[in-house]
Amino acid sequence: MTRLSGYFLPTLREDPADAEAVSHRLLLRAGLVRQLGAGLWTWLPAGYRVIKRVEAIIREEMDAIGAQEMLMPVLQPAEPWRRTGRYGIPELFKLRDRKEAEHVLAMTHEEAVTYHVARDVRSYRELPMILYHLQVKERDEPRPRAGVLRTREFTMKDSYSFDRDEEGLARSYELHIRAYDRIFDRCGLRWYRVESDVGMMGGLGAHEYMAPCEAGENQVALAPGYAANVEVASAEPQPVELPPALDAPREVPTPGLTTVAEVSEALGVPPGAALKALPLVVEGRGLVLALVRGDHRLNEVKARNALGADFRLASAEEIEAELGPPGFIGPVGARVPVIKDAAIQGEGYFGGANKPDTHLIGIAPGRDFSFEELDIRAVEPGDLAPGGHPIEIEPAIEVGNIFKLGTRYSEPLGATYLDEDGSERPIVMGSYGIGPARIVAAAVEQGADEKGIVWPRAIAPWEVEVVALGDDEAVASAAGGLYEALTAAGVAALYDDRSAGAGEKLTDAELLGCPLRVVIGRRALAEGAAEAQVRRTGAEARVPLADAGAIRALLDGEGTE
Repeated sequence: MTRLSGYFLPTLREDPADAEAVSHRLLLRAGLVRQLGAGLWTWLPAGYRVIKRVEAIIREEMDAIGAQEMLMPVLQPAEPWRRTGRYGIPELFKLRDRKEAEHVLAMTHEEAVTYHVARDVRSYRELPMILYHLQVKERDEPRPRAGVLRTREFTMKDSYSFDRDEEGLARSYELHIRAYDRIFDRCGLRWYRVESDVGMMGGLGAHEYMAPCEAGENQVALAPGYAANVEVASAEPQPVELPPALDAPREVPTPGLTTVAEVSEALGVPPGAALKALPLVVEGRGLVLALVRGDHRLNEVKARNALGADFRLASAEEIEAELGPPGFIGPVGARVPVIKDAAIQGEGYFGGANKPDTHLIGIAPGRDFSFEELDIRAVEPGDLAPGGHPIEIEPAIEVGNIFKLGTRYSEPLGATYLDEDGSERPIVMGSYGIGPARIVAAAVEQGADEKGIVWPRAIAPWEVEVVALGDDEAVASAAGGLYEALTAAGVAALYDDRSAGAGEKLTDAELLGCPLRVVIGRRALAEGAAEAQVRRTGAEARVPLADAGAIRALLDGEGTE
């Protein structure tokens, strides 16, 4: 029995001052969450109902592909993380117990699940296998933000596939793609699956599931037949009109002009004619000079992957010592290796001359300097995707990810099996994550209007909210009877039986966003009816008071999903 008069639903009239994202504001205002500390959130009863509905959908779809649910601890020994090379991750919480034994608070569970499989799986006959759990994760997030979107503690569904070979991994990966597609469809999200970076997980390849919305912390490149996280996206650059070629580079005075915009304006050429020089200190290599077109940006993820090593931007002192004055550096005559982005084509570029207040024009890559060519730039709107269509870039929330891990974890942790010939082989793994809280936030971001939350029916805290207006006993009795009839008919219903004004009740109902609101007042009661309104469309209908079936039919009708 869910009656608001005795329910913990502390709604707020005004937006919290520090809440910027729509989901952050509305989850707080609707009384679904409260903050305990930086990046630490409590799901209050109504909010936790939403989380449980999302988790139920996840469990159903995971069970449907043959996955087996288990539960692994958050507190784990540090040793397996050392063996996989992930102990040094800055976001990993590390601690010692009273005996000074080193432990971690898990941010994912690859080490734990592989540890168990390594000890108990012996034969090819035991493979393939998919294991999963829904468990708390901890992450020492440096900048928690956007409410429940970027937190230090969160619940995740993570599943792990174990196969004999990469062909088996491909099948397990495809099973998860189908399950994830159904999960996000059932949760009522607009989403797309994109190519992504493997990141700290490592492995052979990865995809992310993205829900487009303004609060998204990811940027996604989209075109017909193409979708990729900007971190890994590649595209044909938009052409740039280069100045006439010269027989050799020529110096031009540029006193005090240190930016691409300043120099290109002074020379009367487009910014794309610049060789933007970015000195990087690469682990194991030292200083290198990366070049991108002046109208492009360095993509640090692509650069790290292409270089196969981490790097940092060189300091002013390092630049001065190795190249020349900052603001006037370039590849011609540079005494360090040069990495040229693949979008730099043709000749007639300008760049720094490695001397004060001077640039060079008429630079021809290859003729004037040697280089290694890599794809290290960030794609831009209007670039052409592999299919030839212009790219658009939009923000999105990452709600799920899938990784082909290969033997990234099985080899260091000794997870092997004996094949049909008795030969020992490493188990081939996949890892697949979904964030229930992120699904909730994405649903709020995508559906909200100026009045509040508009839930997809499948994950709404309640399907119907019954609102009794006024203090009339007959109204209260009729509303209570309808609430009980709906509950008996299997409809998840909430009854606002508070002794509050009509305005407060109706405002709170719109803020909470249940798919259907049914209002009973004196006038409608006199006619044996109730006023129903579909939250998503605003469509209204008068329904017979005693007919819970009519309300269910309206709930099932078009516009409530």
